[in-house]
Amino acid sequence: MSNFKILLADDEAALRFLLTETLADEGFDITETEDGKEALGCIRDNRYDLIILDYMMPELTGVEVCDWLRNHDNPNRDVPVILLTAKALEKDRERANAAGVSTYVVKPFSPLQLVDTVRQLIQA
Repeated sequence: MSNFKILLADDEAALRFLLTETLADEGFDITETEDGKEALGCIRDNRYDLIILDYMMPELTGVEVCDWLRNHDNPNRDVPVILLTAKALEKDRERANAAGVSTYVVKPFSPLQLVDTVRQLIQA
């Protein structure tokens, strides 16, 4: 499997570490950021195969980052986006869909469940 590049943005260090380890073990090349503003900088400057954003982050939420990504000129405009969220409310789903999120994974989830989702989106 070629080294697909994934951007992972989550403000929870322990979860970020767990997901990075799990995805790296599966052969993915991971870039980590801990807030929305940092994620946006990476999105502007680099090309990824997939982007994973936490819904609730300091600076900018995952939905705000995704909204910017879909509506501004950048190398990741059409890249699949997974939103990690503890929010399962319908209005939050609608907001995520309106921003262009490809799919979302509701917390708590197993890292292997995330790996399956990543594989499905990257192979599409």
